[in-house]
Amino acid sequence: MASRSDLPPQEPPLTTVAPPHTAVPRAAGVRLRIREPQALAALGTGVVLVVLLWLRALDGAAGAGPRLTELGRLAGLLGSYAVVVLVVMMARLPALERGIGADVLARWHAWGGRWTIGLLSAHALLITWGYALSTRTGVVPEVGTLLTHYPDVLAATVALGLFLAVAGVSMRAARRRMAYETWYWLHFYTYLATALAFAHAFANGSAFVDDLGARVFWSLLYAAAGLAVLWRFAEPVRLALRHDVRVADVHPVAPGVVSLELSGRDLDLLGATAGQFFRVRVLDRQGWWQSHPYSLSAPVHPRQMRFHVRALGDESARTAALRPGARVALEGPYGALTADALTRPKVLLVAAGIGITPVRALFEELPGDVVAIHRASRREDLVLREEMDLLARRPGHAVHHVVGHRGGPRDVTHAAGLRALVPDVADRDVLVCGPGGFTAAVKAALRDAGVPDRQVHAESFALL
Repeated sequence: MASRSDLPPQEPPLTTVAPPHTAVPRAAGVRLRIREPQALAALGTGVVLVVLLWLRALDGAAGAGPRLTELGRLAGLLGSYAVVVLVVMMARLPALERGIGADVLARWHAWGGRWTIGLLSAHALLITWGYALSTRTGVVPEVGTLLTHYPDVLAATVALGLFLAVAGVSMRAARRRMAYETWYWLHFYTYLATALAFAHAFANGSAFVDDLGARVFWSLLYAAAGLAVLWRFAEPVRLALRHDVRVADVHPVAPGVVSLELSGRDLDLLGATAGQFFRVRVLDRQGWWQSHPYSLSAPVHPRQMRFHVRALGDESARTAALRPGARVALEGPYGALTADALTRPKVLLVAAGIGITPVRALFEELPGDVVAIHRASRREDLVLREEMDLLARRPGHAVHHVVGHRGGPRDVTHAAGLRALVPDVADRDVLVCGPGGFTAAVKAALRDAGVPDRQVHAESFALL
């Protein structure tokens, strides 16, 4: 199938790149995946157990004060359970990332964070109000009594303040105004807040005071979250020691974009597949304390792996200055935008901007009838154009480079544009990667073009 482009044929090539790698077979092995139904079932089971825990300790005293207090205790238990769930999501367990996908987990995390803040705030309000009614004092004096006479209430107040602060910086308006690194590290305060909330529950929770079974259950719940956090920090160290990953080469390929090549031992045993990403941490004085998500731009080889990085934040901009030999720690692989998500023999890959990196890897690895579309506003943003054109020479493969502003006859954010490029789009599985607004627009266009939602698989770039 031919390679097509909206660019005039006389224009020179964008850049000179090496020929695409030849894919090698991935290491065999069973990779655990927790799918959405399994995760939701586990989540629902936890909610039921928490409600039963509350019912076991329910105080049957009459009156508005005791009733508000009991509702406050239920909100506190559910909010504390939600904290554990959020911590497990933050741990980026590969089984969850592979089975559900980073994009879905990001939405769950945002939705769960709002519920967590709501439940914990309701807990503080209802408990204070209920105690004030029961003791016939005002709410403000009762706040002073709780802070000075009840163990760990001050710590719980600090924990709630930390949760509120993290929620505030996670709002879209605030997130746009800060560097990725700042946003990333502020989230680690949730670990401190979680520890403070656990201590408060054991010191003041009526469900735990005289119930050893409840204390064991709650301790195991938080211990599981603690182990997930410990794994998140220990696993990159293990991988760094086992695979001896280092920077092999860094060179620019387009304005603001560099190719980052890493070398190491037995990198194929990492189990990464095309479409996935790693969190990359350079172990030097400036970069050891932060990691960044980079998508693979080619299949992984036993001694080589490659990413393409756009200079969006402080660290990704610094990547261009890295020197060969620098040690690297990897977290991952993550992401569910892989061949495992496909159900049909024909595939359409759609990317915008630097979203071409996972699409390029998939374009090489997927056999059969595969069409790729790379959407860019400017010609210079067509990263990996030559490699995509070279891969399009394979039987059954085709690529379309669409350049310009939205609204053209081949605009992939409209159903007519998709049909013009790929007439049989409704018969294909579609994998979409790019900024959030782009992926949402393409998904809407695919729906208008008659593509069922079950055939559409998308991941967008998000700060998580």
